[in-house]
Amino acid sequence: MEFRQLLETRRSVNHFDPNKSVSDEELKKMIELATLIPSSFNLQPWNLIIVRSPADKARLRKRAWDQFKVTQAPVVLIVLADRNGYKEGHSTVEQVWASWVKNGYQKDEQRDWFLDGAKSLYGGDVKSLAFAVKNAAFFGLALMLAAKEIGLDTHPMDGFDHDGVVEEFAIPDNFFVPMLIAVGHFDEEKTLLPRNWRKPYEEIVLATY
Repeated sequence: MEFRQLLETRRSVNHFDPNKSVSDEELKKMIELATLIPSSFNLQPWNLIIVRSPADKARLRKRAWDQFKVTQAPVVLIVLADRNGYKEGHSTVEQVWASWVKNGYQKDEQRDWFLDGAKSLYGGDVKSLAFAVKNAAFFGLALMLAAKEIGLDTHPMDGFDHDGVVEEFAIPDNFFVPMLIAVGHFDEEKTLLPRNWRKPYEEIVLATY
């Protein structure tokens, strides 16, 4: 699918076909494709909890403003933003560093620069939260575009009790939950309303220097 077509046809659908499932292979393909999105220092501070079972989707729905799409969609993703995703010793950080050295981006003796740079940019309560959420949001968008590319539909959800979801699914304290994403196939028996207004170029650009 061409990129323009991908953007024009991706919609946040409210109704999912209960008779169409999402296979493990489709979900894996979608997630692996989304990992190609850029991330700060390539640190990729994102993780997912995949919710498939009816009982667990019912638990999640209670924490998500009783949105029916949570139980109607075959899969709901809990997107996690890792506030510790810049720290030395973190498994992803160490794998990223090893990759940088292996691929010639850095040399072994530059490790302190790498760690100090990550800490300077992303250390501290405010900066670490911004770092984690920004990158997880990149990943969330990529998941939705990747889903459309392989023939799936999605709906991102911000309407949920954050602390309630964390408690319900025993999510560790280092994670913030920026969004939930319902994944499935649009119910063709429903009507997909026209796309809503989008801010035009003239209102987006505040100044040109």
